[in-house]
Amino acid sequence: MLAIAAIIIACFFAMNIGASGTAAAMGPAYGSGAIPKKRNAMLLVGVFAFLGALAGGEVVRTIGSGIIPTSIVDVELVIIILGAACLSLFIANLLGIPLSTSEVVVGAIVGAGIAYQSLFFDKLLMIVSFWVIVPIVAFLFAYAAGHLVRKLENKYPDLTGKGKWRKPLVMLLIISGCMEAYAAGMNNVANAVGPLVGAGLLEIGPAILLGGFFVAIGALLLGGRVLETNGKRITKLSLLQGSTVSLTGGSLVITASIFGLPVPLTQVTTSAIIGIGTVEGGLRLWQKSILKQILKVWIVSPLFSLVLSYGLILLFKKGDYYTLFVLVSVLIATAGAYSMYQAARQERRTTYDDGAGI
Repeated sequence: MLAIAAIIIACFFAMNIGASGTAAAMGPAYGSGAIPKKRNAMLLVGVFAFLGALAGGEVVRTIGSGIIPTSIVDVELVIIILGAACLSLFIANLLGIPLSTSEVVVGAIVGAGIAYQSLFFDKLLMIVSFWVIVPIVAFLFAYAAGHLVRKLENKYPDLTGKGKWRKPLVMLLIISGCMEAYAAGMNNVANAVGPLVGAGLLEIGPAILLGGFFVAIGALLLGGRVLETNGKRITKLSLLQGSTVSLTGGSLVITASIFGLPVPLTQVTTSAIIGIGTVEGGLRLWQKSILKQILKVWIVSPLFSLVLSYGLILLFKKGDYYTLFVLVSVLIATAGAYSMYQAARQERRTTYDDGAGI
């Protein structure tokens, strides 16, 4: 029964991955109008994410046995890891925020490793380093390419997608989005099924097929809000700009996947979108509330899943109620202090606005 429960949780998690990690791949195509219907964009994501999953074996191995030793992984631990990661991702999907599934899964696995005092720190350090490096590279590349795109569009107005070049540009953008969806499946399906492989519940081949199928279902059923966020709420993109974003994200993530590194696809894509948007709108783009919200979720999510995983292990596996009580108390105190800070900040802002009005 526990093994069945673990597989069900993994499938539900894969559906959320489809919503958060892969639906964002078609954000540029949808936002630029290359694919006007949201349902068509989500369908393409589902198909190519499934195909990409078939090539994601190296990342599955990393998630399954590259961060913590398989000797401590059992069915109960898999349920805790997937449950902690899934809850973090589900909350983000309800908010419509593109969240990195790699971060929440690795965070939950690290929480388990801390609880058992058994972590492969070298591999973890490499993974976390790439979490920082790859989005920065995506931003810088997209920022540089954005200047080139703007010059080309100014010199050749047809490249804006309003003239004879519209159909080829639309096709380029759709192909680029499909490539990024493929990259998403290749890298992110491992986040759902890797722990199952690590516990010996499934072999890599069947696990990839199962995870890929439910990622595709998730993209079709749950991906609409995240698609709206990446496509239209951050910045508007031309067809050529959208192709630049998707090609940047897809190529970087596929490269990382070949080496078995789980990287944050949505961070890569969103960083590329921000790079393009900065060229067009300058630093004003960074003032948008949606960007601030995304950054907060990116930072908090791996920590949240880590603490949740660690706490659940203390509660259900170790029976260490004293440490759990201290942990919960610290979290409550932190949340209370943050709420007081936010309230005080809002009060100062209201006072300033009233004074300015006078």
